[in-house]
Amino acid sequence: MASRPPSSLLPLVLDDVSFAARGRTILDRVNLTLERGVRTVVLGPNGAGKSVLLRVMHGLISPTSGSVRWSAREAPGAPRRQAMVFQRPVMFRRSVMGNLRFALEVAGVPRAERGGRAEAALDRVGLSGIAHQPARVLSGGEQQRLALARAWMLAPEVLFLDEPTANLDPGSARAIEAIVQAIHDAGTKIVMVTHNLGQARRLADEILFLHGGRLCERSAAADFFHRPATAEAAAYLEGELPWRLTAAA
Repeated sequence: MASRPPSSLLPLVLDDVSFAARGRTILDRVNLTLERGVRTVVLGPNGAGKSVLLRVMHGLISPTSGSVRWSAREAPGAPRRQAMVFQRPVMFRRSVMGNLRFALEVAGVPRAERGGRAEAALDRVGLSGIAHQPARVLSGGEQQRLALARAWMLAPEVLFLDEPTANLDPGSARAIEAIVQAIHDAGTKIVMVTHNLGQARRLADEILFLHGGRLCERSAAADFFHRPATAEAAAYLEGELPWRLTAAA
């Protein structure tokens, strides 16, 4: 009898989620449901809580109050069905190929399958020619492409990206954008934080706008950029500093 495919992790529901640290509220009663399909980009000024929101959703940190609920549970010991790539990705002390093979080993992929899957992943991100170089000597853009390959080859249902092109030159950033688009096209839900408004225009289907730890606005990307619904979002798009907005209130 054939085994049934696993139920979808999505939707992901955040119910009144708050997070505080050292006496400061970083997330303030966030209510949010993330669905399949659309590319979700999180925007907001520095200190708005964007990276913390991603870490709470991914499960790296627990909310101080409220709940985070996936539609289905990940099976203990099975490969993770959601992944996260950070602004500064962690590289193991191995070759480029070794980083991928080790990730496949940890995920429980049979040894006989690891080489082929790793080679295919490197080819998708354009790193096949440097497969045997130490990962830690790669450029920032190459390391980010390797981190994306490492996540993508395990076919996650959801991929969280925390400023994946920060500090990269424009050419490297566009290469990362192309990979992110390809991952989306392959069926993975993308949830990404960025400060690059041009990048958000190119990649987002919907925008989550955070300000002061609150989810101030959620809208289709075109609506957000042309008709922001809140004063905070309008000021952000105009380049206003948060303290000027507060002082004017």
